[in-house]
Amino acid sequence: MKHLIKATALATLIAPLPVFADEVTDTLNSALKAYEEGDIKYTLEELEYAKQLLQAMKTADLAKFLPDAPDGWTREVSTEMNAGLAMLGGGAGAEATYSNGPDAFSITIMANNPMVGALSGMLSNAALMGMKLERVGRMKYLNQDGELSGIVDGRILIQAEGADVAVMIPVLETIDHRALEDFGR
Repeated sequence: MKHLIKATALATLIAPLPVFADEVTDTLNSALKAYEEGDIKYTLEELEYAKQLLQAMKTADLAKFLPDAPDGWTREVSTEMNAGLAMLGGGAGAEATYSNGPDAFSITIMANNPMVGALSGMLSNAALMGMKLERVGRMKYLNQDGELSGIVDGRILIQAEGADVAVMIPVLETIDHRALEDFGR
């Protein structure tokens, strides 16, 4: 018994200092407490809320890759995209609409969604299938009737639509495609 008390005291002394909690940590701790109390329903609610918080953090990170608006245009970032992705198998997404009065187009970035994996194979063989490609910096984008689609690292889809291709390509060129490869890793 003496040894157990000494071991406990030692463990307390050498334990790392507490980490400052954030909302995710607080929610996970709440879920753990509810689980220990046998409240499964509340545990699941807290876990779902923690998942939503984490997804919002991931989306905010992905939205950083959306280009700034070109001169004379405005950009509005949508916060509603992830609700739709949940029905398509999950992943993270970010979308912005660019406008200059009468003209507008959108750029969407989706990562780690099963649909992106399916499109990846098609886009990598687009030239062989006779589809029209557009060069955007070092990337090749599929041009389907003015809608541009490109795949980064086989798991991240970038789409632009709504304006003339000549208007959208310079904006797409400002995306840091190489840095985007590291998203979520």
